[in-house]
Amino acid sequence: DPGGPEEDLPTLTVTTILEDPYAMVRSAELEGYCIDLLKALAAMLHFNYKVKVVGDGQYGAISSKGNWTGMIGEIMRQEADIAVAPLTVTSAREEVVSFTTPFLQTGIGILLRKDTISQETPLFHFLAPFSKETWTGLLFAYVLTCLCLFLVARLSPCEWNEPKNEENHFTFLNSLWFGAGALALQGVTPRPKALSVRVIAAIWWLFTIALLAAYIANFTALLSSGSEQLPIQTFEDLVKQRELEFGTLDGSSTFYFFKNSKNPIHQLIYEYMDKRRDYVLVKTYQEAVQRVMESNYAFIGESISQDLAAARHCNLIRAPEVIGARGFGIATTKASLWTKKLSIAVLRLRESGDLDYLRNKWWESSCLQKSRDRWSPLQPQALGGLFLTLAMGLALGVIAAVVELSNKSRHTAGHVKKSCCSIFTEEVCTRLRIKENTRQSQETSGKATA
Repeated sequence: DPGGPEEDLPTLTVTTILEDPYAMVRSAELEGYCIDLLKALAAMLHFNYKVKVVGDGQYGAISSKGNWTGMIGEIMRQEADIAVAPLTVTSAREEVVSFTTPFLQTGIGILLRKDTISQETPLFHFLAPFSKETWTGLLFAYVLTCLCLFLVARLSPCEWNEPKNEENHFTFLNSLWFGAGALALQGVTPRPKALSVRVIAAIWWLFTIALLAAYIANFTALLSSGSEQLPIQTFEDLVKQRELEFGTLDGSSTFYFFKNSKNPIHQLIYEYMDKRRDYVLVKTYQEAVQRVMESNYAFIGESISQDLAAARHCNLIRAPEVIGARGFGIATTKASLWTKKLSIAVLRLRESGDLDYLRNKWWESSCLQKSRDRWSPLQPQALGGLFLTLAMGLALGVIAAVVELSNKSRHTAGHVKKSCCSIFTEEVCTRLRIKENTRQSQETSGKATA
């Protein structure tokens, strides 16, 4: 009688099921999450209890004869007062027994072995380190920088002093080639001479070095974490593939969830399991975990139980998608006076943090130090400061070129006795509108006259 020595306290018969970590036999005694929960409830509500393991080892489903099996059946036949176990609250069960507020929230997930399916490397795997938005931003930054190089090289008198008689090496095509060479860390000509052009070249070199460092680091992380990239992320992925068999516990609420679901994907899963029920449906949770570890089998079941399996076995992992949010509740007989008391007690344990403590205690993982954050491509936000620095450098280069041209215009204006603004405007128009073929035609006509 673990509940207490007082004879006047009520004694409840509690049915449970042997499942790690909810109830386990250790040294001829039961221990686990549900046993600790039961102790806390008994101390709070002042009752004694006797724990018995369910006779048929089932949770509770309607048999072919119309009778309820498992813990639900024992509650209905009043062989037990309450059931403290990982018993899912469902509408069918709620019709025949009463449930308290759920003490654990869960759902339906997919348990896999990490190396079950070898993932094929995509043809353009080298593009993966950056997201599509980042690649687009890089392309835009490249074109904009080359355009600024071309513009500044034309504006700066230090780079192009005599537009009508001197050749400008920084044509637009040459600027594109200069930018591409710098992006690949290759030294290319033409060499910039003006301060403004050098500012843009230097800021582009800084940008490319940082960008390449980010690319190489993320690509290395991608290659090293390749084994952890699950090819099966969702239930739809599970249906589409053919390498893995998949199933669930026979007669469990998970099986009936897929049977009753109107979702086409869920219907396909049910049809697959129903046709192959002798091969893919398992009798116990332990059998399911063992089968996942030893063969090409994916187990569909309670996500919280799968989290435990992944914590205990480091080669197992749960797929990200969880469907059918549900809870584990304590079952009582219909119209039992204990239902509301137990519900309030469960809520108090949750509010005090005791349920979280029990969850962490029994789901402690030995694989945490080996786990790593899921790899993801670099987004533009991660390189936002780098792009901003480039933009500021381009603006600085353009301003420097304008200042250089203004200084020349001021000196020229003093010699020809014209206003600085008019000289500056003429210089800008000449430098931006002059064409190579115009200069060549002028040279040709000059030679002919001579």
